[in-house]
Amino acid sequence: MTVKENTTVTAAEALVLIDRLVQFALRQGMIEPLDVNYSRNALLDLFKFTEPHEGEIPEEELDSPVSLLEPLLDYGYSIGLIEDNILTYRDLLDARIMGLLMPRPSEAAAAFRKTTAEAGIKAATDAFYKLSIDSNYIRMDRIQKNKYWLHETEYGELEITINLSKPEKDPKEIALLKTLPQAHYPKCLLCEQNVGYAGRADHPARQNLRVLPLTLDNQQWYFQYSPYVYYNEHSIVFKGAHEPMVISHGTFKRLLDFVEQFSHYFIGSNADLPIVGGSILSHDHFQAGRHTFPMEKAKPVASFTDPSLPGVRFSIVNWPMSVVRVNGASKEDVLQAACRMLDTWRGYSDEAVDVLAFTANGDGSLTPHNTITPIARLLDDGAYEIDLVLRNNRTSEEHPMGIFHPHQHLHHIKKENIGLIEVMGLAVLPGRLKAELEQIAGYLTGKTEALHSELHSADHPLRLHAEWIESLVARYGTSNTDEQAQAIVEGETGSKFSEVLKDAGVFKQTEEGHAAFQRFLAAFGLKQA
Repeated sequence: MTVKENTTVTAAEALVLIDRLVQFALRQGMIEPLDVNYSRNALLDLFKFTEPHEGEIPEEELDSPVSLLEPLLDYGYSIGLIEDNILTYRDLLDARIMGLLMPRPSEAAAAFRKTTAEAGIKAATDAFYKLSIDSNYIRMDRIQKNKYWLHETEYGELEITINLSKPEKDPKEIALLKTLPQAHYPKCLLCEQNVGYAGRADHPARQNLRVLPLTLDNQQWYFQYSPYVYYNEHSIVFKGAHEPMVISHGTFKRLLDFVEQFSHYFIGSNADLPIVGGSILSHDHFQAGRHTFPMEKAKPVASFTDPSLPGVRFSIVNWPMSVVRVNGASKEDVLQAACRMLDTWRGYSDEAVDVLAFTANGDGSLTPHNTITPIARLLDDGAYEIDLVLRNNRTSEEHPMGIFHPHQHLHHIKKENIGLIEVMGLAVLPGRLKAELEQIAGYLTGKTEALHSELHSADHPLRLHAEWIESLVARYGTSNTDEQAQAIVEGETGSKFSEVLKDAGVFKQTEEGHAAFQRFLAAFGLKQA
């Protein structure tokens, strides 16, 4: 995105902005009084000043540094600190500025441990989350632009978001990226080596990123917040070693270890196979946070017991995807149940409902198709709970992108992988939909005429929505108010997401699907309670 030229910022104004930014950092607790001169001098050096502002800086209370940063970025461009006034370069300078106002990584980790010991884990995560926001690592100014609404279904309320927090790149930025050589450091966006990294045009700057070391199942892991939070305190928990995603017995052990340490957070993992997995399969990681998702609120519709694990409760929940909820007071028993469920599902086939565990290849090898999306939490009564969402990534001639993936007629709304967040009932829809849905609403008010030949033409911007628009006009007419049209479009989008989840469900919400689900649980050895 090319940024419009703003009013020129003078050197004198930039000096005042630097002092105001240092004052903001001190007020927010990012730096200590002893750090003030050090931080100011670092900023003076960055902006090529040899002396600070002379004069008083009025006391002010700001919730965000953005109003100070934007004119400083303008000044930085004017003196050549960035080579072009586009968002890519402005974001690199933004992180560089805020990185000079941050505690060192070891200091941030020590402060977290100290707060945990003195005030508890909730206070510690509150403080760390605040640091991530105050440093502009979490871009709340952009996140607040996201559209959000709820959609009532037979499974409860689904959450719908249109993601506007990641600005789309303009042609100039896209062309720039094509000219850059292949880079190999850091290996990916999740590696620990991102902490403090200056970034480049094709990799974000991370001078204002801080991570916390964790031990999960006797392994080195790290905790950080996502820069584009999709829900409250959206966290990333990633392995110290750059190793591929895998769902294993160790995965479940690490999830349960985490909720013992962060008892107020859920944690879950994307699946480990293409199509049903997440967007980054090259680095093992989880997502966590302080949010109650629709799936967690879903009620059990059938309960089961396992004679070998009398203290563990199993249930199918009222959800469009295929979820087995495992609950018990004993961590070891819940872990054992989850591990056995994974092992059983990995090798399970039921051709009657298109579930095949493996496909044989020409060389005699087998391609696996079954995996699990797990979500763990520690309940208020101290019980451990894991939701095991059964996944299968087979494709077919009819559904080349995935049999248990959003089908073709839904791709105009959601084509991407159905990962952990969507599985739990929060739709993360592409930013393009904001403008498109507004335009579609225009057909329902009569402001725009739905001409078949125009909508279906190859160059029409809403061509992918053509059949949907015609269906909406036929059902709702063209005399709706603006408010009615918006409500219709949002409601119908929510219904589409509900269909997306049904497509991704392995055992369908039909009599045949319910019977198939029961067959799998019987194969596992469960008995209906």
